Amino acid sequence: MAVSLREYRARIKSTESMKKITRAMELIAASRIIKAQQRAQSAAPYARELTRAVSAVATYANVDHPLTREPEDPKRAAVLIVTSDRGLAGAYSSSVLKEAERLAEKLRGEGKEIDTYICGRKGEAYFKFRARPIVRSWTGFSDQPSNDIAHDVGKTLIEAFLKDEGDEGNVDEVHVVYTRFRSMLVQEPTAIRLLPLEVVEGEEKPAPDEVLPLYEFEPSAEHVLDGLLPQYVQSRIFFAMLQAAASELAARQKAMKSATDNADELIKKYRRIANQARQAGITQEISEIVGGVNALADANAGNE
Repeated sequence: MAVSLREYRARIKSTESMKKITRAMELIAASRIIKAQQRAQSAAPYARELTRAVSAVATYANVDHPLTREPEDPKRAAVLIVTSDRGLAGAYSSSVLKEAERLAEKLRGEGKEIDTYICGRKGEAYFKFRARPIVRSWTGFSDQPSNDIAHDVGKTLIEAFLKDEGDEGNVDEVHVVYTRFRSMLVQEPTAIRLLPLEVVEGEEKPAPDEVLPLYEFEPSAEHVLDGLLPQYVQSRIFFAMLQAAASELAARQKAMKSATDNADELIKKYRRIANQARQAGITQEISEIVGGVNALADANAGNE
């Protein structure tokens, strides 16, 4: 019983140490998520207005721009998957990877090949473990993305989309899979088609006689699209990264709170078992003492 009691005391000590770590990680995630939410909320108006501007030009100017042109027979699609750099965030990364697998299965069903681009070490490790090719990956910023990273990612995807058919690395579509932040309790894996231009936020199309008074392009619609579309792509990618960062921190806070609560329950369980073991040891020692006293008394009575 003494050995068992020592084992349980060691387990209690190690679980208490683990609880301190998970509690600290929960507090860190909670302190960072407010800033991440504010960044995502502050980026939303710019992304929304830029989308409206691009929608206006692309829809009403009748311009055949390379970034808005639908290919006749798309054969290859690029999929950007936004995951986390670190674990201990529950099912955050696995959920977005499952969504990416569903999208890839759908695209393959349409006869398209997949070029995979990854943001985050978890996604990179997932594909490397399965020996599946990755065109390019970006890591080290998942909970604090920057506009420079989004610019680099957007530039890479645009270059792949604008390559001539048959060139190495050419793609006909660009998709993004990320986690949309709904609330502290709900984070939703989402897949959107980024290129050719697919408006994800916009208003209803105005009547034909309202088009000219509403929209006037200077110097020309072509020049406006040349300037707006790259910014639009980078803005959408940056907004997706900000949403993913807020989702990651919310998932980590929830996972660490659950781990802390489980550690509390485990400590209570170990203490109860340890007390039972201690009481059993005391009872056994008392029984041995009483048995020894009785044996001694019987021996003395026999001598008399």
